[in-house]
Amino acid sequence: MTDESSKRQRRVRYQGTHPHRFEDKYKELNPELHATESQKVMDRGHTPAGTHRPICVDEVLHALAPKPGETGLDATLGYGGHAQEILPHLQPGGRLFGMDVDPLELPRTEARLRSLGFTEAMLIVRRMNFAGIANLLTEAGSGFDFILADLGVSSMQIDNPARGFTYKAEGPLDLRLNPHRGKPASALLQAISQEDLADLLQENADEPHAETIACAIHGQAFATTTQLANSIRQALKGLFPEAERLQELRKVLQRTFQALRIAVNDEFAVLDQFLSLLPRCLKPGGRVAILTFHSGEDRRVKKAFQAGHREGLYRDIAPAPIRPSPEERRANPRSTSAKLRWAVR
Repeated sequence: MTDESSKRQRRVRYQGTHPHRFEDKYKELNPELHATESQKVMDRGHTPAGTHRPICVDEVLHALAPKPGETGLDATLGYGGHAQEILPHLQPGGRLFGMDVDPLELPRTEARLRSLGFTEAMLIVRRMNFAGIANLLTEAGSGFDFILADLGVSSMQIDNPARGFTYKAEGPLDLRLNPHRGKPASALLQAISQEDLADLLQENADEPHAETIACAIHGQAFATTTQLANSIRQALKGLFPEAERLQELRKVLQRTFQALRIAVNDEFAVLDQFLSLLPRCLKPGGRVAILTFHSGEDRRVKKAFQAGHREGLYRDIAPAPIRPSPEERRANPRSTSAKLRWAVR
């Protein structure tokens, strides 16, 4: 073997068709380089690792009706899937503001959208929470022609164990959308009382076993997501029939992690502030569309739109939530719980 060949590094071997570790899924993590493999993942009804599939794209475009020359806002830019579809409708002369609180994903999203040809004149990116929407009014001019908010957490945040959003893989028990601000879920559980934790689980996730779970996990020092998940499983052991146990425990874990994420990020208070500011941030005739993923979010959006309609702040609102089509739900199971509501200023 020559010195030159001994220095060569072997190509990293792809661990089968379904690598288990997030960092091993390099083909899905780079969809632009491995489009065929990423498409295979989507054809199986899954989302490629580290990416996010925009939900109700056609329904969002219909509700917002973006037009050339308009100024819009994507208040939760995320992976940029909705923005990528909206931006061409604004040209020539239109602008889309994109905001997101996540300091880790936002630079990647901006780089992805820039690589598609969306210049700084077309797309203005800001790292901020959408509760601060009014701070953009000076830049936007007299307000926005339309605003989109896709609530909740993105697939690329859920998929990365290092972010601590999922019970399915071991990672730090964090759950913060901005890991540089506030306290992680692990600190919350050590500080909160059993009664307050039970209330939190009920309010944020409608968890029917809130008291049992709160008794088991409050005040505990959980360093990882799997430690918390195992404690919950143990607390509910024997509660469900064997045939239903795995499915029911999965639902409980999803609801518990959701409830803690909402609390850690103060998501309901942020959403309430955003909803209260919306009418004055829209131009007359301006449209807003909001995607929600659980009952607590949807209730707030529904009541805010109804109150705004009664008070004359909105001239029209969605009579009922719009759900993803059966075809979309089959192709992307993560869309199943989504509800879309719209309003017109």
